[in-house]
Amino acid sequence: MTRVAAIDCGTNSIRLLVADVDPVAGTLVDLDRRMEVVRLGQGVDRTGRIAPEAMARTLDAARRYAAICADLGVEAIRFVATSASRDAENRDEFVAGVRDALGVEPEVIGGVEEAALSFRGATGVLAQPGPYLVIDLGGGSTEVVLGEDTPSAAYSMDIGCVRITERHLRTDPPTADEVGAAVADVHAALDVALAEVPVGRTRTLVGVAGSVTTVTAHALGLDRYQPDRIDGAALTVDQVVAACEDLMARDRESRAALGFMHPGRVDVIAAGALVWREVVLRVRHEVEAAGGELAQVITSEHDILDGIAWSVAERA
Repeated sequence: MTRVAAIDCGTNSIRLLVADVDPVAGTLVDLDRRMEVVRLGQGVDRTGRIAPEAMARTLDAARRYAAICADLGVEAIRFVATSASRDAENRDEFVAGVRDALGVEPEVIGGVEEAALSFRGATGVLAQPGPYLVIDLGGGSTEVVLGEDTPSAAYSMDIGCVRITERHLRTDPPTADEVGAAVADVHAALDVALAEVPVGRTRTLVGVAGSVTTVTAHALGLDRYQPDRIDGAALTVDQVVAACEDLMARDRESRAALGFMHPGRVDVIAAGALVWREVVLRVRHEVEAAGGELAQVITSEHDILDGIAWSVAERA
């Protein structure tokens, strides 16, 4: 058994998982799992650079995570950076800052590897039958990955809750024209992704990451964020769509008042809900066109963090 730390640094948040992992026995036991909204991708879609204040927030969080790892006696750390870091011209400055904070070499990974890690984390504990379609809906990108035991096809779309908010949703709540432009953007990305990933073969659709878990909390009518209720929740497509549309229609004050809503997600959840609605509807259409049925949508609290932790233990 190895005590490992997995750090996932995305466009909206930076997350830490410290776990005891035994690859031989196939067990992963959480010791600490936490998240901070740092908005590393603030303005990256427009400027192509990580903003100084966003970099400072993220490196501060990395230093806090380093202290936690030291206190818990972590043996190996893997720091993975995704969409915002891939896109930024000044990513080398960010990489150097993380290296200094953690004492490990951060990895800016590509979308296909990100998808594979998400797939590993999300499907490791599922009882439903495959093929699985895992959707990792992040701040700057959304990964689409299909497979049984391992991924057979994957694609990373430059579509996410932060990116869509900054591109299109400037009114509170969004106007019909803004929503229409955002939907067209998502559809164009899906057209490309689905040319690479045959989602019509899907038997179990699994959604991961904060936008999806927040929509699920809303669909379940939770008065606070309850990971044990959200993890493994099975919703119908109609339940998902209704929850997404309700979140999209609310103003900031109304969204912020929801007991399960993380403060750092209030201003981007309308875009996250929009992307999730369009993905779920499109997958149902493709499955039905192939003669199948998408009876339910599964939400998983296990995601790329778990996949990173497994990878660290296997390396060690």
